[in-house]
Amino acid sequence: MSNSDAVFITRTSVFLPNAPVANDAIESILGMIAGKPSRARRIILRSNGIRQRHYAIDPVSGKQTHTNAQLTAEAIKGLADADFSLTDIDCLATGTTRPDQLMPGHGVMVHGELGNPPCEIVSTAGVCVSGVTALKYAYMSVRCGFSKNAVSTGSELASAGLHARNFEVESAYHLAELEGHPEIAFEKDFLRWMLSDGAGAFLLQNQPCDLGLSLRIDWIEILSQADSMEVCMYAGGEKQADGTLKGWQEFPAEEWTQRSLFAVKQDVRLLNASVIEATFGKPLRKAMQQYALRPEMIDYLLPHMSSEYFHQPIAECLAASGFAIPDEKWFTNLHTRGNTGSASIYIMVDELLNSGRLKEGDRLLCMVPESGRFTGGLIHLTAVSHA
Repeated sequence: MSNSDAVFITRTSVFLPNAPVANDAIESILGMIAGKPSRARRIILRSNGIRQRHYAIDPVSGKQTHTNAQLTAEAIKGLADADFSLTDIDCLATGTTRPDQLMPGHGVMVHGELGNPPCEIVSTAGVCVSGVTALKYAYMSVRCGFSKNAVSTGSELASAGLHARNFEVESAYHLAELEGHPEIAFEKDFLRWMLSDGAGAFLLQNQPCDLGLSLRIDWIEILSQADSMEVCMYAGGEKQADGTLKGWQEFPAEEWTQRSLFAVKQDVRLLNASVIEATFGKPLRKAMQQYALRPEMIDYLLPHMSSEYFHQPIAECLAASGFAIPDEKWFTNLHTRGNTGSASIYIMVDELLNSGRLKEGDRLLCMVPESGRFTGGLIHLTAVSHA
């Protein structure tokens, strides 16, 4: 692709709330379910490799310090300087797993926080790939000439849904059957040790920046496997024995808290059995055919991983697909940022771009899996300087 008709990521910004939280401090901030330490905690933390993460929770008061919209707005503010103002934003595309409310959309709430003049707004829904869909919308808007520039974002406020107070009613309601086993179901407890808060933002323009490197967006591919796969990660419903999802509106209101219907849940068995092939293997092989993509063409692989547990299976999947990438070309910040969901790829790209490691011509392949109902997102970028 030539630079004359391309779209470039010219600025990146990240916002991570409050000081990093080490593993030993998690339950002191999120609280203990039924007042007792989690039995799953040690096992999950040992396998996921995460050493610290960020929460939008005051560790002393326990109060929420930011909304999701505020996290996103702070990341966007980091794009502005003397040469680019928030008033210049032509299009804003936001992606998140869990907005602060069911409606209105996340994008307009972010716009309200920013207070910039009227502009085009879009909110993309989903899980981890929602940040990629927001990026693709922004990319297409600039590429088609509908916008002079566009800002895309990915953000997560996981901690608000992970706090122990969200499970108090369920724990009390099921007290009899939980006698001797006070922890909540593993599918809910599992994610309390995985998810983190944070937001990232990209500025997209039709010319590279004057100074330093920009990232040319060569292509973005998104592939869903929902035609053949059950729901795996979900909130606002309850998975049934036949694999279907019963939504919260089908339950009486008193059962919403009794069943913790709005807690984020993960079908861990289905995740382990299916996520790598469905969200890495199949999208990759499609892109290899469509773009004549070969492993030697990639200088950096940026895989969004929810856990270090998946590192080796991903490597094996790539190798089996004829796309083996040596470990020295992998770039991840899972261990220090945790699983930031839709914000993850924004945070990784920002850190790599600002690391001083990239040089002109380097090619990046970003791989973003989503276990909601198994979607994979791929982004191919090339580092370029101003012509």
